[in-house]
Amino acid sequence: MITDERIESFINSMSMDEEGVIGEIEKEAVAGEVPIIRKVTREWMKTMLLIHQPMRVLEVGTAVGFSAIYMSRYLPPSGHITTIENWAPRIEQAKENFKRAGVTDRVTLMEGDAADILRDLKGPYDFIFMDAAKGQYIYYLPDVVRLLTEGGVLISDNVLQDGEVLDSKYVVERRKRTIHMRMREYLYVLKHHELLETAILPLGDGVALSVKKVNDVYE
Repeated sequence: MITDERIESFINSMSMDEEGVIGEIEKEAVAGEVPIIRKVTREWMKTMLLIHQPMRVLEVGTAVGFSAIYMSRYLPPSGHITTIENWAPRIEQAKENFKRAGVTDRVTLMEGDAADILRDLKGPYDFIFMDAAKGQYIYYLPDVVRLLTEGGVLISDNVLQDGEVLDSKYVVERRKRTIHMRMREYLYVLKHHELLETAILPLGDGVALSVKKVNDVYE
């Protein structure tokens, strides 16, 4: 927890619980210990979607499809989401959940390694949600920036890693040091990228909000 737990609980208490199929999917994910976007983060992201009104959304990291289904509810009528997942059990569950939620016409699931898929995608996308393996964000970024339209929004989730990203690598568990190092590098690159303007927010488990500058060319 990177913010006061009482504050986050208070904020969450103001939000209505998800109902219907998406509520069922959320409960199933929690019961199965599948990580999904936190309530306070998705409430904020819902507002970002309603402000930006993106027509083409790219999600890197489908899991069981919860966030794609959630986002689809706040897009313009002809908006579409492309989402990427590599792990077979999650792919099958996501497919089933998209059918249950009735969003198969609004969500395209691409199966395979995100690095390979991103390299071949043409884009552009108005809104990109990065929520995959945290240690891979830094490697996905060049293609993500290429695919993002000028003025487009990139949201990167879980970037503060329950506060561990602040710690010296010497106090981080050895098995987590690589992810720790890569996430710190990712945040540095976001903040210093010539094509992006980025704010890092202590929301949920930490989010980075980046906007691609207008009238620049990605090389």
